[in-house]
Amino acid sequence: MEQNKTWKITAIVSMCLLALVSILYVQSLNQKAATQPEPEVQPETEAAEQTPAEENWLSLWNEDAPAKTALEEYVKDVTDPASANFIPVEERIAVFDLDGTLFCETDPVYFDHMLLMHRVYEDPNYTASDFEKEAAEKVQEFIDTGSYPEGLDYLHGRGIASAFKGMSVKDFYSYVKDFGQTPSPGYNNMNRGDAFYLPMVEIIEFLQENEFKTYIVSGTDRLIVRGALAGLDFMHIPANQIIGSNELLTTSSTDTTEDGLSYNFKSDDELILAGEFIIKNLKMNKVTAIAQEIGMQPVLAFGNSSGDFSMATYTCSNNPHKAMAFMLCCDDVVRENGNIEKAAKMKTSCEENGWVAISMANDWKTIYGDEVTRK
Repeated sequence: MEQNKTWKITAIVSMCLLALVSILYVQSLNQKAATQPEPEVQPETEAAEQTPAEENWLSLWNEDAPAKTALEEYVKDVTDPASANFIPVEERIAVFDLDGTLFCETDPVYFDHMLLMHRVYEDPNYTASDFEKEAAEKVQEFIDTGSYPEGLDYLHGRGIASAFKGMSVKDFYSYVKDFGQTPSPGYNNMNRGDAFYLPMVEIIEFLQENEFKTYIVSGTDRLIVRGALAGLDFMHIPANQIIGSNELLTTSSTDTTEDGLSYNFKSDDELILAGEFIIKNLKMNKVTAIAQEIGMQPVLAFGNSSGDFSMATYTCSNNPHKAMAFMLCCDDVVRENGNIEKAAKMKTSCEENGWVAISMANDWKTIYGDEVTRK
């Protein structure tokens, strides 16, 4: 009995001591915490990761360029899922003319015009026909007078088709690329095929980064454009997004005048140029080409001449999405072979139609790169 009493007293004392130790331990922790400095709260000063539309993609444009601001604001708006003007990725279509919009058209005239001149007068391996010489003479008249001869669109198209008749598509691409590697006659430190407007190249890359599908819709033969753009290490536009004037293709094993419904392509056939011009891709023809080959109304259009007006109007008219058109004005006579009178007319057309004018002289820090100068 006495042993049980002793055991109970011992247990009670042990429990009291354990409780006292716990209380003292908690107090010591609280005192330690009170003497520790408050942890530093990191201020939220780090900027959120920028979206492509917010990054400085247009670094070759002057900061105060109205066209730069208009495009950046447009892209930021239509790519924002919270915006009422949001455009789904699959419907972000932008179309660009080539000559005078992305690429020099005054060296001294269009690249494809000079290609015909080269084939007729300079190619030692080719003997031109009288018709091809006639077409080349009209191009020379354009060079000499600065005035575009009536009917040259079709005459030149037919001249190109005729001058390269029988050449394979692959060899034609190579011919165009080789011609592009010849020195530019009007500029120092540049070849013909390198004459891209670098600020416009930035626009292509800016739009691609924001998931726009970019098309070239040119008045130049699409095979010439594809040859000129093949292998570029910038402005990657695949061949199936290049639309242009058309010529007939056939195979090396058939009569070029034979209708394609009368034969089937054979495994050893090679596509060649048939020598027949089909259509010049200018004005209303650009609209029909877009409708047929893209199948979707663009939301952005870029051009530089009256040949692009239909494309711009089509883009901006009755569009279910917010749409814009930009037109280049060739007002730089220092770094480029500009034309002040032509540029003034384009600015007026932009004002009348609600398009955005791009001033080559005032909006761009450079055109071809600072090392390139006019001769």
